[in-house]
Amino acid sequence: MSSQERTWKTIESGPHTYEEALHPVVRKNYGKWKYHEIPKPGVLKHVAESGDTIWTVRAGTPRQDTIDKVRLLCDVADKYSDGFLRFTVRNNVEFLTPNGENVEPMIAELESLGFPVGGTGMCVSAVSHTQGWLHCDIPATDASGVVKSMMDTVYNEFKDMQMPNKVRLSTSCCSINCGGQADIAVVVKHTRPPRINHEHLVKTCELPKAVARCPVAAIRPTVVDGKKSLMVDEAKCIC
Repeated sequence: MSSQERTWKTIESGPHTYEEALHPVVRKNYGKWKYHEIPKPGVLKHVAESGDTIWTVRAGTPRQDTIDKVRLLCDVADKYSDGFLRFTVRNNVEFLTPNGENVEPMIAELESLGFPVGGTGMCVSAVSHTQGWLHCDIPATDASGVVKSMMDTVYNEFKDMQMPNKVRLSTSCCSINCGGQADIAVVVKHTRPPRINHEHLVKTCELPKAVARCPVAAIRPTVVDGKKSLMVDEAKCIC
């Protein structure tokens, strides 16, 4: 039995090239842009040397998106931007379309779904923040809730372009500051030592790892009601 002729080349040096995810207009004019402008908050217009134009609509997202949220965004992309979208480092989502007539209907639909359009020009950008409890096992707090409170406060400043300059924000769950550098970088910390629920702790936490993670050895093993647990030495705790 003859084997099927191989028509592809195996590449074992990483993921597919990012060029496959670019909108065809972007791929065609890559590195050949004449100018860009911001006609209104949340909207970018790029004009290429070839005369091609592509519009970008930027909207804020919760960052920790559910599958249902992602599907909603994909539906918007299929409807208005030829199925193309991308997420920025600040967790905004951008839709790219060469059809300027799609911009206003797209904005209206995104706003109706709860995704505020903005984050361009002289505004307060969306917050760049750490994974928090979703991934990291070092912090004793979570940046996500603080980010929600911050962005609720500066919601209008995200949607408008009334600031003296662009303002970038970041938050981190501990002093390692992996949320990154920003104009205003917030390190989220407790104001009092954490309280321990001994009944649930042993079921949800790797005790030796929790002890090892504390930089000041304030978390120690103990026994409560005959079960292994942890205690916090409040004199050592730096919260």
